Amino acid sequence: MGRQATISREHTWSGNWLRCAGWCAWTFVVAVASAGWATEPPTETLITVKTPTGTLIQAELADTALKRAQGLMFREHIADDRGMLFIFGDAQPWTFWMKNTKIPLDIIWMDATKTIIHIERNVPICTRQDDGCPQYHSDEGALYVLELGAGRAAALQLQRGMKLSFKQP
Repeated sequence: MGRQATISREHTWSGNWLRCAGWCAWTFVVAVASAGWATEPPTETLITVKTPTGTLIQAELADTALKRAQGLMFREHIADDRGMLFIFGDAQPWTFWMKNTKIPLDIIWMDATKTIIHIERNVPICTRQDDGCPQYHSDEGALYVLELGAGRAAALQLQRGMKLSFKQP
């Protein structure tokens, strides 16, 4: 009987430890993102996007729900040759907002053929504390969305109907 009680306590401690470790890991991820420590992604998470003029953009990949929800939030800066590429499982008029995003952006929606179907240029940051930030979307279904620093779409002469190229992982 005494041994059974010991195993039970060890099992409970083990379960509590695992729950604590999981919570601590999640808290660390949120803290790192919030503090802006994760401003430069490891190179293995970058996708090269090529514009029609041959300019290369190194885009951070947002291909999971967590990465898509985080987006470029809390970033202080984005280099001219960097961006974030969102990849979705199905084509929809995906909606974006700028809550907790500290840098203005250009948002570029693309269809399944990687053709630009909509561009929102110079989208300003939103400093609201509630969830009332403006929302931006395309009127057509998009499978990909590329975020760049504000003004980059104009500098790269990107227009609706142009096709970008990149290899999907």
